[in-house]
Formats: sequence, structure tokens, C-alpha cells
Amino acid sequence: MNERRGQAVAAVMAVASVALTAIGLLVQLRLPPDWQPGFPVSPDLGVGLAFAPVGAFLVAQRPRLSLAWLMCAGGLLGAGNVIGGALLLHTASRGDLDVAGVLRWLEVTCWAVAGLLLAIVLPLYSPTGRLPSRRWRPVVVAGVLATLAEIVVIVARPTPDPARYRLPAVIPNPLAIEALAPYYDQVVSALAYAIAVCVVAALLSLVLRLRGADPVTRRQIAWPLIAFAGYVVFYLSGPSMVVPASAWTAAIPIAILFSALRYRLYGIDTVISRTFVAAGLLAVVGGVYFGASGLAGLLASGYHQVAGVAAAVLSGAFFQPLRGALQRAIDRMLYGPVGDPAVLADRLTQEVRLAGPADALASVVAVVRDGLAVGGAAVEVTGGRPGYVARGDVGGSPRKIALVWHGEPVGRLLIGEPGPRRFAAAHDERVIATLLPHVADVAHAVRMASDLQRSRERILAAREEERRRLRRDLHDGLGQTLSAMAMTVNMARYSLTRSRSTADELLRDLHAGMDAVTGDIRRLVYGLRPPALDDLGLAGAVRALAEEAPPPAEVVVEGEASGLPAAVEVAAYRIVQEALTNVRRHARAERVSVTLSRDAELRVTVTDDGIGLPEDRRAGVGTSSMRERAAELGGSCVIAAAPGGGTTVEARFPLASPGEPPAPDDSAAGSTPAIPTGPAPDSPTDSATSASPDPAPGR
Repeated sequence: MNERRGQAVAAVMAVASVALTAIGLLVQLRLPPDWQPGFPVSPDLGVGLAFAPVGAFLVAQRPRLSLAWLMCAGGLLGAGNVIGGALLLHTASRGDLDVAGVLRWLEVTCWAVAGLLLAIVLPLYSPTGRLPSRRWRPVVVAGVLATLAEIVVIVARPTPDPARYRLPAVIPNPLAIEALAPYYDQVVSALAYAIAVCVVAALLSLVLRLRGADPVTRRQIAWPLIAFAGYVVFYLSGPSMVVPASAWTAAIPIAILFSALRYRLYGIDTVISRTFVAAGLLAVVGGVYFGASGLAGLLASGYHQVAGVAAAVLSGAFFQPLRGALQRAIDRMLYGPVGDPAVLADRLTQEVRLAGPADALASVVAVVRDGLAVGGAAVEVTGGRPGYVARGDVGGSPRKIALVWHGEPVGRLLIGEPGPRRFAAAHDERVIATLLPHVADVAHAVRMASDLQRSRERILAAREEERRRLRRDLHDGLGQTLSAMAMTVNMARYSLTRSRSTADELLRDLHAGMDAVTGDIRRLVYGLRPPALDDLGLAGAVRALAEEAPPPAEVVVEGEASGLPAAVEVAAYRIVQEALTNVRRHARAERVSVTLSRDAELRVTVTDDGIGLPEDRRAGVGTSSMRERAAELGGSCVIAAAPGGGTTVEARFPLASPGEPPAPDDSAAGSTPAIPTGPAPDSPTDSATSASPDPAPGR
């Protein structure tokens, strides 16, 4: 209830401030010409129109924030100054000079107290609502005393000299102390100087806070610091800067709003950078232009066109180099020597060229850490070796950014706490956006190198296991059976002359043994290569897989699917088999499509409209085997979310061009695969892999 009451009070103050300011401006515009002020625009208009509404909005967001109430009070007092001055002149124009003298007290009081709250107290309490330390209390006390003294002196002002004012009549002061007349101007100047010192000290408090603050607080302080610094510059410049001062005054509460709410404190570095660059360009190019113009005018007297052309040419020649030099200087000041995202990207590219994937990953982490000036940075690579590379300490709660390569998550980038050097959050986002694709590329390269190494190891292990199995089956199974059959043949020969029935029974046993040998040989052959590929071809074998279990898959063949290398056919068949098994077990899909497309390469795509991939999925045996099969043949396999929902598995296999010799078929017995580019012999675990899909629920 108290918060709602406070919000209602703040809203009333905001409405009153805007209404009083608008009424005061209208009254000034309707004054008789002799009584109208020289220029109706003043900083008080910006105070009355902007501070109280923004303060009321802050009260609605953070009711206990003292800054918000300071803004509401200062804005209302600024509006009181506007309406008080307008009523003073209106009353005086109607002849009520004594009443106008009393209204002048109200105007002076509102003006002085508003200046105290907004120019001294508000900067001292920004952006947290508390003083930087107790040592700054004397500044507040000095500002209050100087303001009160100024109010008293102005209220007791002696009757001024009519020649100093352009008004039709002198407004009398009922409380005038004529004894102050010889000292009035000196006292007012001294008090104004004291107040100016307090204003500068309040700005200095923000500067000191900025130097000792953490990066987040620096970003929070930057907005009000720039806003108040601009106001102080206009304030000290005198009446000639009244128009820009009025516009700038209205922007101060917006800066405080950004600071107090910490609402995405991005972009302040861009504002500072472009402001300094624009100011430097304006100053230097203007100086060059006028200097060249004056010099050309002296050397070519009477030829003003020549002078103008020469000045323009010289200014244009200076413009671009000067802009680049100023931009580099400002970037170095804000971001340090390695802050330019383009420079960081070039450095990263050069270091990646000179190193392998694992060393390149360490270089990437170092560049990211230097570019962001953070305490530590690290990269986690899913399924890679090394799986984790760090520089510095990322802390207990680092910022985590997913690394995605062509739609496939390949790891995470971990960013530690910001260091003490910078406050530029917008620059950090630009650096991350520039470097993130490079980091994802290197993480993918590490992952592919790891997959390739694991594929080599599995190829060697599978080859040796296959040889061991073949040796065991041939020696213990087929060899023993053939030896027994040879003995049976000898026994049948001896039995032919003695007992034809015995020989006949031995021959029947021999026939059964030959059937067993035939089954063993067929089993060995089926383990080396799926028979459906020889019987139906790749397209027919895939169609047979698509019709095995619901949901049935639609098969589309683009191009000629025959005449492919044997190893490519086996790998494509096994990938489709694994993908369909995963769809039927995990996806809960209603539609599945398989596309075989052949041009310069063979593309195999399996798409479903199921539940898709979970966010925390991990690579299982099935998905790893699919990637490894493609990598063994120099191709790739990507598993990603489908655009319309579901999952897409896309495998690519490079094919030999017409001028190249065909890839060797290592599926034949006794062949030895070339590593890593040669196709691998089919592992005896193929059938086990297809029968046991990825155990991870998310595939």
C-alpha cells in the first residue's frame, strides 16, 4: 500500500510539473511585447518537462530509490521556477509591482533549490542512491549553505538600478536591504562561484567512482557521468549556450534512467567514441580549412574561388587519415591495444593457420580472453580431444555461449568475469559476434580431428578383430568341419565294398556337414557386406529398410544410385539404417523421408517430423558411428533440427571425378585399408550397431 501511495504521489508530481511548465511557457508567450523575456527557452524548461516524469517512472520501477524522488522534486521545483517567473512578469505587466516582488521570492527559491538538488545532490548520489563515502558529506553541506545564502541574499536584494534592466518598470523588493547595495554584486558572484565549485566536485565524485568501480558499475556510471559533464560544460559556458543547454538538460534524466535500471547498458562506448571522433574531426578539419583558406587568400589575393578550392582539397585530404587515427586512438583508450574486433579476427586467423586443431584451440581461447579483457576464457568441445581448453580462471559462474557449426552444436564458450580495464559492454558483444564463428570452426575442427583419430583406432581395432574372428571361424569352425568331412569321405570309401548301407549313411552325414559349411560361409559373407546391396542395389536396399516397420519412409532417389564404390554403399546403407532405427525408437514421428542424391558427391538425407533433438542431448554410440562412417570416407555427417520441426540427418560422401581412379574396395577379403583416406572394411559390429541404436533418449 505504501508503495502504491508513493507511486501515486510521484505521478501527481510528474503531471503537475509538466502542466506548470506548459502553463508558464504559454503565459510568457502571451505577455505584452515590452514584458516578454529576450528568449523564452531556458534549461528550466527541460527540467520541468523531463525530470519529474522520468522520476515518476523510476518510482514505479524502484519505489525506494532516492534518486527517483530527487528527480521528481527537482523537476517540480524547476516547473515552479518557470511558472513563478511567468506569473511575476504577468503580474508586473498589469501594474501589480508589489505582488510581483513577492512572486519573485517564490521564483528564486524554486530556482535555487532545484539547482541544488539536480546539479549537486543528484550527481553525488548517482547511480546507487548513496554517497560514494562519508568524505563527500561536506560537499552536500557546502552546497546547501551556499544555496541558502544565495536565496537570502537575492531575497534581500536592494533596489536595482533601472538602467541595468530592459523592463518597462523596476519590480520593487519588499524586503530590500539597501545597505547591501555596495557589496551585492560581489557577494552574489562569490556565492555563484562556491556553487560552481560544488557542481564540479559532484561531477568529480562520479569520475572517482568510475576509476575504482567494477566493470558493471562502470557501465552504470558512464551514462550519468557523460550527461552531467555535458551540462557542466554548458553551465560554465554562459548564456550564449542556452539552447544546447536546454536540450542537454532534458537528456540527463534519460541517462539516469538507463543507469538506475541497468537496462542493457550497451552502447555508451559507441557514444563516447563517435563523440570524440566527431569533435576531433570538426576541430582539426575546420582548422585546416580556415588555415588553408586564409593562406591561399594571402598567396592568391583576389582569387577567392582558388582559396576555397584549395581549402576544400586540403581538408578532404586530411579527413580520412585523421578519422582513422582518431578512431584508433579512442579505441585504444576505451578497449586497450587489442580491442579492435577486426584486428582480433586477423590475429586469430594467422595463429590458426600455423597450428593444428588442438594448438589452434588454445590460441583461440587466448585471443578471446585478450579481446574481452576477462579473467579467464575456456572452450568445451563436445566429443573432442582435448575436450576442455582454458586460459585463466573462468570462475564459478561463467557466461556460457553455445558454439554451433552449420546448425550442429559442437561445444560451448565460457567467459569469466570482466577485468578491471574496461566498461564497454557493447564492444564485448561486437568482439563475441566477430570471434564466435571462428571459435565454432576451430571447435568443429578439433571435433573432426578427434573423430578421425577415433575412427583410425576403431578401424585398426575392427580390422584386427575381424581377422581374429575370421581365423577363429575358419580354424575352429570351418577348418574342423572340413577335416571331419575329409575323414567321413575316407570312411565312406572303405565302406563301399563292405557295407553299402554304412557308406550311404556316411554320405548323408557328409551332405549335412556340407550344408553346415555352406551356412558358415554365408554367415561370413553376410558379415562382410549386407547382401541386400548386391541383390537390390543401394536404392532398393534403402527402400527395403524404409518398409520394414512403421512409420513407413518415403524414399526419393535423385541421380544414378548405381556404380558407387562398395565402401560408400555400405556406409550410406548403415547410416540410413541407424537413422531410421533412431526415428522409430525415439522420434514419435508420423512422416519420414529418405533422399539419395548423386552429382559430384553422394548426399544421404533422412528427415522426420518428430519431437526433435533435446537441448541437453549427448552423442551416443549410434550418432558417433554415423559421423565416423562418413569421416572414414572423407565425408561428413550432420545431425540437426529440421526447419519445420523434427530432425535431419545429412551425410555427404565425396565421389571420384571422371579423371580419377575409383576408390579401392576394401571390403574384399585380404585387403588392407589406407588410413585415413581409404575406405574402411566393414566392421563385424555393423550388424550390432544397426540392431542397437544410440541408447541416448535424444539420439
